[in-house]
Amino acid sequence: MKKILGIEFGSTRIKSVLIDENASVIAQGSYEWENKLLNGIWTYDVEEIWTGLRASYADLIKAYGKPIIKLDGIGISAMMHGYLAFDENDNLLAPFHTWRNTYSAEAADILTEEFGFNVPIRWSVSQYYQDVINGEEHVKGVKFLTTLAGYVHWKLSGKKVLGIDDASGMFPISGVDYDRVMLDKFNSLLSKKGINFDFYSVLPSVLLAGADAGVLTENGAKLLDETGTLKAGAIMCPPEGDGGTGMVATNSVKPRTGNVSAGTSAFVMAVMEKPLDKVYREIDVVTTPSGSPVAMAHVNNFTSEINAWASVFDEVIKLCGGSISKGELFDRLFKKSAESDDAIGGLVGYNFLSGEPIVGVNEGRPLFARLPDGKLNLANFMQMQIYSALGALHLGMKILEEESVKMDAVCGHGGFFKTEPIGANAMSAALNAPITIMEAAGEGGAYGIALLALYAVEKKGSLEKFLDNIFASSAKKTFVASKAEKEKFANFIKLYEKGLFLAQKVGVTI
Repeated sequence: MKKILGIEFGSTRIKSVLIDENASVIAQGSYEWENKLLNGIWTYDVEEIWTGLRASYADLIKAYGKPIIKLDGIGISAMMHGYLAFDENDNLLAPFHTWRNTYSAEAADILTEEFGFNVPIRWSVSQYYQDVINGEEHVKGVKFLTTLAGYVHWKLSGKKVLGIDDASGMFPISGVDYDRVMLDKFNSLLSKKGINFDFYSVLPSVLLAGADAGVLTENGAKLLDETGTLKAGAIMCPPEGDGGTGMVATNSVKPRTGNVSAGTSAFVMAVMEKPLDKVYREIDVVTTPSGSPVAMAHVNNFTSEINAWASVFDEVIKLCGGSISKGELFDRLFKKSAESDDAIGGLVGYNFLSGEPIVGVNEGRPLFARLPDGKLNLANFMQMQIYSALGALHLGMKILEEESVKMDAVCGHGGFFKTEPIGANAMSAALNAPITIMEAAGEGGAYGIALLALYAVEKKGSLEKFLDNIFASSAKKTFVASKAEKEKFANFIKLYEKGLFLAQKVGVTI
């Protein structure tokens, strides 16, 4: 039996999944962690990257029930965007910049104008160039720039490479590599700031799914397994971002397919048949792991505000002498939302823990408001929180509808969908499309990167055909919002849009 390991560094959990050659899940493990705001930068401690990696792997081994001496394949995935910068001696020059940072609006505007291509504020090149504009000391000494997935892969394999989907969140892609015309323009901008090197030279090499991305080294095995049991030699697939692994985990890599990932952040990925007609600041253009163009509507904030309020309710329960598991609390709160009235009590909320560029909010300012003649109760409050999470994503998707980007199927994955049918029906109403949940996609990106590692090991045909074979008999459920739910969401979104100026107004530094 083959043993294939997939590990994904998510925003709140480092998840690990072990699968066999049939893509069946054998064991799973996890480690919880959280980002922090350090001197205005959303970041994670670099040491915790390795602490968490080992802990997640150890948790998987515990679930597996016996030590693993040899793995056949390994894949590393992580949050897209952001960057880690290193000098000529491989020393880290600045704190890890995550996708959550929204300080680089000036750089993103300049680059979008210069390139004639939307460059979001989360992308590596935007955050790097903003540091250039701000005169940050580290920018001139950068010899290697990579994402979190690329960093972990490099340390495990010795290879400075990146899967094409994750690479497309560092710098725009043309064909199967970084866009050379845009690179020349960027080099010119850097030169005017006194930085004279080819930016291409500091970026990781771009690889398509299935390409040779190295093997687990002896040092890498020690970083992963602190017991020293695991041996070197496992084939490593190109490291990818959570966008690409989400597409793989839901078999959404062919044109006219799409997927929605709903967790701490959320995004819809639609694999396009043709390029967009115009440049939209609300839509990222990235790729599938096999290089096909993808339109991506991304929101920085999704379930964090729901999680925060659930913690408050948990405190109340404990204050009254009660006790409830986290999973059961979420399940009951989500189900209670089904009792909400058609107007959702006149409640509206904005879940912007960090800035939300897609609706013009610069900095995090979570808000809750209600009409004085509305009805505040638990059902309406929870329905408002669920719909609030979907608000910005819905507005971004309206652009893809106008561009006639077609999706015959939309697959969902992430914690938002765990309570059936509440999350899936709400998403269906927001996207105006059926939502299919695949049983195998429960661990999302960790499972997706494990599949990419299996593909790198077997190298059978195209990625699209490989995934079709894997998912041919997968259990799945499809949810379609009722007419009543669609009308309820429409009522909410009208109030949401009317009150959006409140979040935009206070979303500035005070």
